Amino acid sequence: MEILKNSSDLRAGILLKEDVYSKTKYPIMRKDTELTLEHIEVLRVFGIKKVLVEERVTKKENESLASTMSTQELMNDLPMSMYVLRKQYNETVRDYKKEFFYWRAGQKPDIVKVRAFTLPLIENFVKQKKMLALLNEFSNPDEYIYHHSVAVGILSAAISKQMGYEKGDMLQLAIAATLADCGMSKISPSILEKTAFLTREEYSEVKKHTLFSLKMVQESPLLRQEMKIAILQHHERLDGSGYPRGDKLGAVSLFSQIIAVADVYHAMTSERLYRPKHSPFKVIEMIKEEEFGKFDLKVVEALQKLVGDLSIGTRVKLTDGELGEVMFLHRDAPLRPMIKKEADGSIIDLTTHRHLAIAKIIE
Repeated sequence: MEILKNSSDLRAGILLKEDVYSKTKYPIMRKDTELTLEHIEVLRVFGIKKVLVEERVTKKENESLASTMSTQELMNDLPMSMYVLRKQYNETVRDYKKEFFYWRAGQKPDIVKVRAFTLPLIENFVKQKKMLALLNEFSNPDEYIYHHSVAVGILSAAISKQMGYEKGDMLQLAIAATLADCGMSKISPSILEKTAFLTREEYSEVKKHTLFSLKMVQESPLLRQEMKIAILQHHERLDGSGYPRGDKLGAVSLFSQIIAVADVYHAMTSERLYRPKHSPFKVIEMIKEEEFGKFDLKVVEALQKLVGDLSIGTRVKLTDGELGEVMFLHRDAPLRPMIKKEADGSIIDLTTHRHLAIAKIIE
């Protein structure tokens, strides 16, 4: 029997009978989900008051569960879920947004404060590497600039750790990456909030943000000099096509390249007001092929291992919505394996079907 039930009265084993939304484009929980204690906590976190459900467990089963362990005790034993991590992420984005408006009003970044609200989130993401591939799903196109800065800090930290940097370097780089776009606060809001592509003049104005960012952090003793250089250079490219100075090859620091790859990856995989997001797998492929010569391949390979590492048997979703399983990995094209489709058992080779790509890994 389907009933509308208060979230506070839910029990593990109850079946959802409708999709649940929370001011989101897509449901935070799908119809026919069998609720666990973790799901119930998610509904509480998102402030969901009532849901349509079908009772699936008996009163006796619930009493037995309650007698052995409280809900809070069970919750404490669960690993951090995507939803709990997302809550922490959203709180960090809100804190960053507040600071951004202080910078716009003329204040310089309070690096101690920025460290305090960003590092706990960054360290949680670095510990749970599988969550990194979900960052583009967390982003909100209406407040992209704040989401982008937090996400680039997370990705830069994870890439640097993957490359073998010590924790001190990783955390310094994470803060530098988070603050790399602080100079955007000096760009006209009418340009930042524009919902169409920028004109040449507007883009020239935006390109000044790296200089503004450096100026805003230059006097702080809490960032090492090489991190300040990384902030200045995070839009430089190895072939000299970047800005603000057109530095190339050895003149471009590896720390700036890490921020650059994180920046481009998150920008291209996130939905924007003027264009849809791209598949993480497709973006890595584009960085390696279409942008060849611009980025250090060691950095790109580290990112690929974090968000695009595949193995035989991995279940995936393709960009056309089809589900399938990785059957064979090409040595020279690991992002384009052979996939066995779940729908009909047919096998498709992504190296010959270039219009398709892997959209995401299905856990």
